[in-house]
Amino acid sequence: MKAIILLSGGLDSTLAAELMSRDGLELLAVNFKTPFCLCDRHSSNLGCGSNARRVADSLGIDLKIINATEDFLEVLQKPAHGYGANMNPCIDCRILFFKKSRELMEQSGASFLITGEVLGQRPMSQFRRQMDIIEREAGLQGLVVRPLSAKLLSPTIPEKNGWISRERLLDISGRSRKPQIALARDLGINDYPCAAGGCLLTDPKFAGRIRDLIDHGELDMQNISMLKSGRYFRLSKNAKLIVGRNENENKMLVMLAKDGDFIFEPRDMNGPVAVGKGSFAPDLLGVSCRIVARYCDRNGKTYADISCRRLPDGQWVTQRSSCLDEGDLANLRTLTNAA
Repeated sequence: MKAIILLSGGLDSTLAAELMSRDGLELLAVNFKTPFCLCDRHSSNLGCGSNARRVADSLGIDLKIINATEDFLEVLQKPAHGYGANMNPCIDCRILFFKKSRELMEQSGASFLITGEVLGQRPMSQFRRQMDIIEREAGLQGLVVRPLSAKLLSPTIPEKNGWISRERLLDISGRSRKPQIALARDLGINDYPCAAGGCLLTDPKFAGRIRDLIDHGELDMQNISMLKSGRYFRLSKNAKLIVGRNENENKMLVMLAKDGDFIFEPRDMNGPVAVGKGSFAPDLLGVSCRIVARYCDRNGKTYADISCRRLPDGQWVTQRSSCLDEGDLANLRTLTNAA
């Protein structure tokens, strides 16, 4: 019997994979890549995929990594089931991944789906009602096995048909990870990147920035990448400024800038690189220079000489700029960070 298992590489899905691999099943693991995963996001350009790869290799099962970014961004703009506390469309996200998993089931000859979900762990997508909605809309009713909580849920088709043993399934529930950590210890699993994982869209400040992109019709991967790489200011309906917070972010912003964008940097002192995107009249260029000046190492000076040019081949122009005051900075941030 063959099954698809959703494998993030976090603790819960690792436990589910370990338990079900002992049930004599042929498993095919699938990992979905999006721009918003917090779990081990610095390990490689695969993000959580690198953790999933490690788990799959340790269990000797095949892994397919699917980049779901394009479909996910469509869901993010207008989720049928709405958002959580911030900009997290958890139900619609899960439906998307289940639908893609069902397609993979059909292609690979698998009979059902396995997940590491725990009943009651995530309030928006892991309560009974939401689980039922997700299964129904994904066309997988009765075909989703959740080994960690199965004894608290109705028997699935694989259990009823004897494809797997219900006796070996568990009854874990709730938000505490203590039962999973204890189970991992019992199973000899000591190397997992994080217990809970996470999603950037649940962070209030990042969610405010994403909402700003959606409101201005600017939701694409280049803009999303910049949201992760600096301070974010909405200067007008048609212009925004992203200011680096350290050397690595400065380099990232320069790499992400494209033709038509403006680059700002201090001329004779240490300070951030900034990228301006959109329509910049002279007054907004001046405001941008004053924002960059605020974050320079001025050594007691009340001003900084800030140079800017438009990519790809604009001439550098330098302005002596005073610092924008904290009240004006806060107002520009409020435009994007308000929940």
